[in-house]
Amino acid sequence: MSDHTPDAENIKGTPKKKREKKPKVPKKITESYLYNSGIYYLQRYVASSAHFERVMLQKVRKSCAHHKDQDFEACAKMVRALVQTLCEDGLLNDEAYTRGMVTSLRRSGKARRIILQKLKMKGIAEDAILRELNAVDEGYDGLEPQEAEFEAALKTAHKKRIGPFAVKEQDYDKSLAKLARAGFSFDICKKVMAWEGEL
Repeated sequence: MSDHTPDAENIKGTPKKKREKKPKVPKKITESYLYNSGIYYLQRYVASSAHFERVMLQKVRKSCAHHKDQDFEACAKMVRALVQTLCEDGLLNDEAYTRGMVTSLRRSGKARRIILQKLKMKGIAEDAILRELNAVDEGYDGLEPQEAEFEAALKTAHKKRIGPFAVKEQDYDKSLAKLARAGFSFDICKKVMAWEGEL
């Protein structure tokens, strides 16, 4: 019988050291790369043209930081041309994007102020957001915009289990503050807290 004891690292079951992953090298910017990358992005996400352009320019910055021979402005020009092409082809449509987002956010109980804030961050002009928001509110079960805001606040209160939807004793001021932080006016918040109907 051998006196040789196997090294601990050779014993079966000893975890092996993980290989370090090599950092991913950004691809060089070409028109075909930008187009394919852009289409892949739009297959996964809905985007405004401004937001899409920011995402693609981020890719360009990473690529130019690695490939020093690339000119950022020339690559950015390719991105702008791609955005124009995709808009012409209907793959980027700010009007449809805004309408869809406003409808979805409103029906989930978001306040006008929050909807404006979210969509302006996506590069949509305020007048375009308000136009769609007013159209959605006017068609929101035949309600007036102020009534639609109240309905949205009720949905928020229902989700947060506050106001008329509280399942246990609540602090009135804290519940009021939660609604206010969700973007609703003080008058709407008070109206929700005093409401005694059914959702």
